[in-house]
Amino acid sequence: MNDAALHAKWNGEKTSRKRLGARLGKYGFYYLMLAPALICFLIFSYVPMYGIVLAFKNYRFADGILGSPWVGFEYFKQFFNDLFFWRILRNTLIISGLHLLFGFPAPIVLALLFNELTSRRFKKIAQTISYLPHFMSWVILSGIMLELLSPSRGALNYVIRLFGGHTVHFLADPGYFVGVLVVSHVWQSVGWGSVVYLAAIAGIDQDQYESARIDGASRLQQMRYITLPSLVPIMTVLFILSLGGIMNAGFDQIFNLYNPAVYRVADVIDTYVYRAGLLETKYGFSTAVGLFKNVVALVLVASANYIVKRFNEYGIW
Repeated sequence: MNDAALHAKWNGEKTSRKRLGARLGKYGFYYLMLAPALICFLIFSYVPMYGIVLAFKNYRFADGILGSPWVGFEYFKQFFNDLFFWRILRNTLIISGLHLLFGFPAPIVLALLFNELTSRRFKKIAQTISYLPHFMSWVILSGIMLELLSPSRGALNYVIRLFGGHTVHFLADPGYFVGVLVVSHVWQSVGWGSVVYLAAIAGIDQDQYESARIDGASRLQQMRYITLPSLVPIMTVLFILSLGGIMNAGFDQIFNLYNPAVYRVADVIDTYVYRAGLLETKYGFSTAVGLFKNVVALVLVASANYIVKRFNEYGIW
């Protein structure tokens, strides 16, 4: 490399350093605010990924992770040949699919309804009530569900008996249990999920609505031709991200609600991993099952993003 090339390279690096310094000087406070979140994300999301190596080792506590012998893909073979493999995979996909089918559009509908309310006071009260379940753990929410659906003292069974019906064991009947999971999931997530869409609606140019009103458009037509098309980008991104959780059927919810009577429809990959890893201390096997689940989720997200990008410019990367 001649002197002219070296000089040009040095000037380029000097310019880059100046730009970086200017950017840090201008946005340094924002980077400082972001730092705690990045550090937590690094510590709790990236550093633990080292433990994935357990999926390929016969972990022995005395030998540690590094000293335990390698077993290759033996645990994956055991999982795929397991008697309950197809059952837990089917249950996971069914429950997650129903969560997505009913849980994804529900916040959109609720945000649109909130946007149409004219009373600010009533709107704030309704939004606050809808947000509350999100801030409660499933331990509390499951207790509420147990009381509401109790065969002896539950409010729902009381109404059923009042109209001449028979007591229904919602949490012990496989025919009803999945429906209870879906309804309680929507109840817990719909209010908080609507926040993103309300923020997106607030960012829509109000001149569009003014022009539509001048042209005689009704509230329903404004919603159909202005609000919904403006929500397509955020809807697309959130849908792709939701597909990444298709293998997460909701461990906290199911663990606090299910019982042996509904295992055949409620036992999912996460509950299976819990039993294998914590109750049976099969750390390597449970890690392999969790890794399989996460790889499938990654493939789904990448595939969905690729398909979406083929039809429009919206995507997560």
